[in-house]
Amino acid sequence: MALSKIQFAPGVNKEGTEYSADSGWFDSDKIRFRKGRPEKIGGWVKFSETSFLGVCRSIRDWASLESIRYIGLGTHLKFYVVSGDLFNDITPIRATTTNGILFAATNGSSTITATDSSHGAVVNDFVTIAGAATLGGVITAGVLNQEYQITSVPTVNTYTFIAKDSAGDAIAANSSDTGNGGSGVDGAYQINTGTNAFVTGTGWSTSGWGVTSFGSVSSISSAGQLRLFSQDVFGEDLVFNPRGGGIYYWDESGGTGSRGVDITTISGASDAPTIALQVMVSDIDQHVIAFGSNPIGSSAIDPLFVRFSDQENAIDWTPTATNTAGGVRINSGSQIIGAVQGRQEIIIFTDVSVHSMRFIGAPFTFQFQTISSDISMISPNAAVNARGSIYFMDKGGFYSYNGSVQPLPCSVKEFVFSNLNVDQAFKVFAAENNAFSEVSWFYPVGTGDTEVTNYVTFNYAENLWSVGTLIRGAWRGAGTRNKPLASSIITSTDENYIYSHEDGFDDDGAAMTAYVESGDLEINDGERFMMISRVIPDFSFSGLTTDASINMTIKGKDFPLQDPSTLSSSTITSSTTQNHVRARSRSPIVRLESSGVGYGWRLGDLRFDIKTDGRR
Repeated sequence: MALSKIQFAPGVNKEGTEYSADSGWFDSDKIRFRKGRPEKIGGWVKFSETSFLGVCRSIRDWASLESIRYIGLGTHLKFYVVSGDLFNDITPIRATTTNGILFAATNGSSTITATDSSHGAVVNDFVTIAGAATLGGVITAGVLNQEYQITSVPTVNTYTFIAKDSAGDAIAANSSDTGNGGSGVDGAYQINTGTNAFVTGTGWSTSGWGVTSFGSVSSISSAGQLRLFSQDVFGEDLVFNPRGGGIYYWDESGGTGSRGVDITTISGASDAPTIALQVMVSDIDQHVIAFGSNPIGSSAIDPLFVRFSDQENAIDWTPTATNTAGGVRINSGSQIIGAVQGRQEIIIFTDVSVHSMRFIGAPFTFQFQTISSDISMISPNAAVNARGSIYFMDKGGFYSYNGSVQPLPCSVKEFVFSNLNVDQAFKVFAAENNAFSEVSWFYPVGTGDTEVTNYVTFNYAENLWSVGTLIRGAWRGAGTRNKPLASSIITSTDENYIYSHEDGFDDDGAAMTAYVESGDLEINDGERFMMISRVIPDFSFSGLTTDASINMTIKGKDFPLQDPSTLSSSTITSSTTQNHVRARSRSPIVRLESSGVGYGWRLGDLRFDIKTDGRR
């Protein structure tokens, strides 16, 4: 019998059926294609064993003038600056109360009711209490005087929290006490938290913003909406903004013990925006830019209004004859979805069009130009700059921009968009991995408030696609940390982690399952059966090669709509020379899968001992 080398077409093709993907790959998970050949992706390890609160959907790394490396993390509950492996809470303070909080406790209950007139808090907000005295029994001053997360808001003047000891464990009162806890109790309220689900709505309330594509009429505040932070570096400091909220500034010179502050409260601030959808610092000219902000003289948001500060001045937003501050309203669409820094220009996406914002100097500062109409971006984070080109995901396809917008021919488009949870599409984010010339989009599937579980990857050097599953909330390409960073999504406890990707071969020390599966293989267009009796494998292994193994499964079916059955399964190791199998089918399917620890692999050329085996 003659050996036949099977040349699989590179990339995953799911635009048709398994049968129409003849001699190509039809499915994959944790697989990339490099030089046309499938290989297991790199693994990941925890950046730090320390967890942080909330689902992170924004990561930004940078270094100070003293080469101190930082990471900014925006979650739906907190905002952190990471230094070393410490997560420093710099969440801004929204409001403070002095000598104005009273407490009530009920015997046998750990729930404490606080009374504070017009506190402005929402469920899950954080308040730090100081100056309290013992609330009768075991609810001592030490118990009360710490940070608490608010569990309910019965009225505009009251809220509740669960009393805890120094270890964080709930502690129940052993006597009832009302209106006590001290007469000089202070409270520092952090900015309102957001939610972990997108809520469809239109209109803007006084405290935030809601968006939709479907024309509902409810008004949604930023506190009741999916929390998406934007952030950028201004010199060695950080500017950040919760979508639909204020703009905040963290001064690096104050150290990691200082918090971010509202830019409108900084000494010398002039006409700074009070609300915005996104903030960015232009890389060439150092203007702070607010996309979708309130015009000067108004507290109401204009979702198409772009404002920019004076050059190299984050707090002066008043246009004068002697500075470069200003603002322009984009005249297309109803809202700005997002913006991304390109090569010497900023690309702005409204809900119906794409625009260029380019620095030109005095007297107009920036030039705005429409690039494309009838196209947009599916979410505020669905675009990424990769080696000078911008890649983005629209509501029905994938595109690139490098002077003009071009569609990306995609062999998995129908698969992605037919499974995408459009109701939670604002969770979609783009990720760049330049070491492998890859751009990925992470997206939720199913219905309801589902989380991000899937990804689709485009190799822009080879124009190849792959798909898979991976739960991540945000991604930052290799920068000051040399390896990409990504965040977990753990909603059961809201305690999450940052992972360093392309680090090793495993899932944080555990096995990572990776597989690639072909479409139907045929002889003479499926006219004849084929018998496979032997396989000559060809793989390259890395890492712990002595422990490396790949399971090769050959499945088969006789008709395109028939469910395939397993015909043969064999194990391939680094010392395997050949595998004797017995697989007879009109349309065999090859699946390669690994689930071990400590190794990676790449496919070479598979040779099969194949003979024609009749027409039955």
